[in-house]
Amino acid sequence: MQHPDKILFKEEAKIHSLPSCEHYCGNEKFILKAFSLRAELGPIFDITCDCEDGAIAGEEREHAILVADLINQPENQEFRIGVRVHDPSSASCKEDIDTLIGIAGNKLSYITIPKITSYNSAASTVEYIQQRCTSAGIEMIPVHIIIETQGAASDLLSIIRISGIETLDFGLLDFISDHYGAIPEKFMQSPEQFNHHLLNKAKLEMVSSALKTGIIPTHNPCINFRDLKQCADDAKIARNQFGFLRMYSIHPKQIPFIVEGMQPNSAEVLKASEVLLKAQQNNWGPISHANEMHDRASYRLFWQVLKQAQMTGANLPVDAQNAFFRDEPLVDWRAIKQLRR
Repeated sequence: MQHPDKILFKEEAKIHSLPSCEHYCGNEKFILKAFSLRAELGPIFDITCDCEDGAIAGEEREHAILVADLINQPENQEFRIGVRVHDPSSASCKEDIDTLIGIAGNKLSYITIPKITSYNSAASTVEYIQQRCTSAGIEMIPVHIIIETQGAASDLLSIIRISGIETLDFGLLDFISDHYGAIPEKFMQSPEQFNHHLLNKAKLEMVSSALKTGIIPTHNPCINFRDLKQCADDAKIARNQFGFLRMYSIHPKQIPFIVEGMQPNSAEVLKASEVLLKAQQNNWGPISHANEMHDRASYRLFWQVLKQAQMTGANLPVDAQNAFFRDEPLVDWRAIKQLRR
């Protein structure tokens, strides 16, 4: 039987399957805590080591070396670990890139570039990463671009054409600050962040631009890290009303709430499983299911639902698990629930 990824996506931009949570950590203590959690919980989140806000002023290079050495540890080789470097206007940006690639190399899962101000800002930085990867004799490291300025938002259609971009991430706080007081401070908080037209417009345009080229859109974090219910609500709104497929975490306890908020519901998963199993048995030709006609258009949608379910640890019917994810790592949701206590 042919796998859905091979039969359903040929000419269309195929979107990567990435964890629905990206956890930021800055200093050595928090990075090691993230590594420990990742080993315990499984592949439900990526780890982003922060060389921008995590570095002490004047010690940027030392921090980048520390981060690279931690990533380089053999026990972390199965983890997806990325880094956020300084913004392109900073002298530390290229130094971060040189240091991190020079030490950690292809153990870097991605490099995140903040505070892009234009297409040229993004393109030149991605080109520099490409050059450093070539010099190091490794494949191009995927790039994540944070959209947090009006200039970057205006150049979205050009930015998404840059080769090597894996995600577009929305940076709420800097985006609001870039509007010269036109957006009040209260919209940095939840749920107000979803109630301002300029913010909603920017988020929707970023998501639409990303998805049309197979780039994953990532939502900003809930900055009130003690309000875990609000964090879960943010994830659900971001996923169900705006189309985001991923969200930042800034505190370990937010991780399971984001993951669960990004899960498709059980009814969606059951229907997707039933339709795709029947379609596979019919060699992916049109089928009738529950008095509805389905073909490859709906199959592609249902396949994304199942992949999202598998990546977030949602319960999958055994038949679907065996048919489509036999070789994929299982997520132990019981361990995840322990973190919620």
